[in-house]
Amino acid sequence: MTVYVDEIRDWTLIAKARGLRHTHWCHLTADTEEELHEFAARLGLRRSWFQKKSDRDYRWHYDIVPTKRAHAVRLGAQEVDRRFIGQLMMRRQQERDGIGEAAAVGPRCGNNPNYRLSPGDQNAVDEFKAYLKQRATEEPTR
Repeated sequence: MTVYVDEIRDWTLIAKARGLRHTHWCHLTADTEEELHEFAARLGLRRSWFQKKSDRDYRWHYDIVPTKRAHAVRLGAQEVDRRFIGQLMMRRQQERDGIGEAAAVGPRCGNNPNYRLSPGDQNAVDEFKAYLKQRATEEPTR
């Protein structure tokens, strides 16, 4: 089981705007929802604190305060940074959309043959390639 916690951040502005009691927290997530819920139960978190907006939401997690974070680390949660969490969320999104492992390599653009573009984006890339090909055949003007 791999569970991750990122660093504690100051969320005072959000907390005050939403009337929340805590102003500093981090995110607790895992490779699978089942692993996360099992770990959260061991940590003493309520299931109602789980954050997932819909079945298609790939950013599911729990927000936890510093004392719970310290307890999570003692229970074996792996400490990671925000960047790692962001990359994990992107992998989840790609898996959800059926993009596959190869698409995770390289940029999300027409230059990456492993990334599936939307039909509209693919059309734009094709038109641009045709334009470049046409320009290459024209005589340069001075």
